[in-house]
Amino acid sequence: MTESSPGLYQSYMCGDATEALLYETIGNYFDRVVKQHPDSEALVVSHQNIRWTYREFQQQIDRLATGLLKLGIKPGDRVGIWGPNSFEWCLTQFATAKIGAIMVCINPAYRIYELEYALNKVECKAIIAAESFKTSMYLDMLQELAPELNEADPRQLQLQKLPHMRMIIRMGEAHTPGMLNFGAVCEMGGDTEAQRLLELSTELKPDDPINIQFTSGTTGRPKGATLTHCNILNNGYFTAKTMGFTPDDRLCIPVPLYHCFGMVLAALACISTASAAVYPSDAFDPLTTLQVIEKERCTALHGVPTMFIAELDHPEFASFDLSSLRTGVMAGAPCPEEVMKRVMGDMHMEHILIGYGQTEVSPLNHLTKPQDPVAKRIETVGKAFPRVEVKVADAEGRPVAIGEKGEICTRGYSVMLGYWNDEEKTAETIDSAGWLHSGDIGIMDAEGYVRVVGRTKDMVIRGGENVYPREVEEFLYGHPAIQEVQVFGVPDERMGEEVCAWIKLMPDMELTDAEVKAYCKGNITHFKIPRYIEFVDDYPMTVTGKIQKFKMREAMSERLGQEA
Repeated sequence: MTESSPGLYQSYMCGDATEALLYETIGNYFDRVVKQHPDSEALVVSHQNIRWTYREFQQQIDRLATGLLKLGIKPGDRVGIWGPNSFEWCLTQFATAKIGAIMVCINPAYRIYELEYALNKVECKAIIAAESFKTSMYLDMLQELAPELNEADPRQLQLQKLPHMRMIIRMGEAHTPGMLNFGAVCEMGGDTEAQRLLELSTELKPDDPINIQFTSGTTGRPKGATLTHCNILNNGYFTAKTMGFTPDDRLCIPVPLYHCFGMVLAALACISTASAAVYPSDAFDPLTTLQVIEKERCTALHGVPTMFIAELDHPEFASFDLSSLRTGVMAGAPCPEEVMKRVMGDMHMEHILIGYGQTEVSPLNHLTKPQDPVAKRIETVGKAFPRVEVKVADAEGRPVAIGEKGEICTRGYSVMLGYWNDEEKTAETIDSAGWLHSGDIGIMDAEGYVRVVGRTKDMVIRGGENVYPREVEEFLYGHPAIQEVQVFGVPDERMGEEVCAWIKLMPDMELTDAEVKAYCKGNITHFKIPRYIEFVDDYPMTVTGKIQKFKMREAMSERLGQEA
C-alpha cells in the first residue's frame, strides 16, 4: 500500500504506508539498537566534552533510571526537566522513558509564575533542573518559589506552592539545601532497581503517555500536549528514514531539546537509525554551530529559518568547510524561498527537507522528500507524513476543492492523547472523528503537496478582504535589501484591521517605507500593501526560534493608539 493520491476534487491525502509503525516502547527499541550497534558513536555534547558510544550511552541512561526508581519514581509519575541542551537532558529523556515516567518539558525561558503553573498543572513529582542559563537562575527561582527548601528533607519534600513536588534534582557539582544532586542520583540504584528496570521492559506499553510538551500558545495559558511512545518514536523514525539516515550519519542539533524539534526530530531520529547526535552548545550560536559541523564532519543539520539565516550571514561563514553536510530538516516557521536556495547551495544541503506540523502531532504531519522536484521542496511543505491522514477543510470539516484555502487537519497515530487534565481544550482541538485541527491555513495541489499560507488567527481581515500574511511576506522577501519580514494585522477603526510589516534589512542596506510601498504598488493587490512599516533589528521570539507576532501586534497597537 502506498500513499493515496488526492481525490479529483477534494483536498485529502493519506501518507505513505509501505512500512509498518514501530509499535514498541522507546526503551525497548533503544536497547535493541544498542545490541546491534554497541560501538557506534551515539552522543557528542561538545560544550561538555561528552563522547559516548551506544553502549556507554545505555550504561549512563540505566544508572539514572535505577537511581530514579530508588527515589520512588514510578510509571506514570511526572518528572519535569528544566534547562538548556546538555548530556543530563539527554539521559533524562531516555531514563524516564525506560521506567515509564512521563517527562515534562519545561520551557527554559519560563519565569516563576509560569513555572509554578506548569508544575502544578501536571502535578510534577520531581524536577531535574540546571543551575542557570543566561539570565535564568533556575535554582534561585525554585528557592524563591519554595523557601521551605532550606530546612527540607530532599527525598520527601512538602512544599506549599508545589504540593505535588517530592524532590528536586539539580545538575552541577555544587550542593543546594533541599535538593539532590544529579550525579548522586545516578549512583543510588542497586540490584533491586536493576531487576525492576528489567521487569518494566515487559510491563510498559507503546500507547502509554511518555512526554508532556507545553505548547507555546500566543494567547492564554500553555496547554500540556500529552504524547506516547508510539507518537514520538515513529515521528522521529520516519523523519530519519526520509533523510536517508544510517549509522554513518551525524546530525548537528542546535535546536532546543525541550521542544519536539530537538527531542523527537533530532534525538529520537538519531537513535532510531543508530546515528550520532551532536550538540554544539547549550543554546544556538551560529559560529559555534559552524565550527562543530566542520570539526565533527556532520552530515545533517536541523534548524528553524532564523538559525539558517544567522549561519549564512555570519561574517566567517565562507571560512568553514561544510562539504560533509547533505541533509537536515528546516521547520518551526515558514521558510523564505531565497533562504532555502542558499541553504541548498552555499551549505551543500542539497537534500534538506522542509517539515511542517505542531507539537500536538508529535510534531510533523508534512515533510518534503529528497527526490521531490526542487520547486516543490522550496514552495511547499511536502505531502502527508507516512501513515497519517491530512485534509484541508472548511469550517464544517469538509475537504475543500483542490487549490482552495482551508484549515489543515490531521488524523492518525501521531495525534496526541490530548491536553493533560483539560478535556475542554482537547475537545476544541480534536473533533469527534479524531481530526486534529491545526489552526493553519493551507492549499493542497492535485499531487497532494501542501502550501501553508497563514493561520486562522493570523489572517488579516481588512475591509472585508482576507489578507494572508504569508503571501505578503513571500513577495517582500524578493526585495534585495530585505533580509527578514513579518506581516500581521493591527486594529483600525475604519477598516477593521490594517496590514503592518516589520522589516529587517540586509547589512549595510537602506530602505524607506515609501520605497517599500512603491515596490509593492502594481505588483500585489492594493489591500495587501502594508499601511504601517517598521524597520527593526530583531523580532520577539520563543526559545525555539518561533517569531511571536502577537507581541509585535501588541507593541504596534499600543504605539498607534498613543499616536491617535
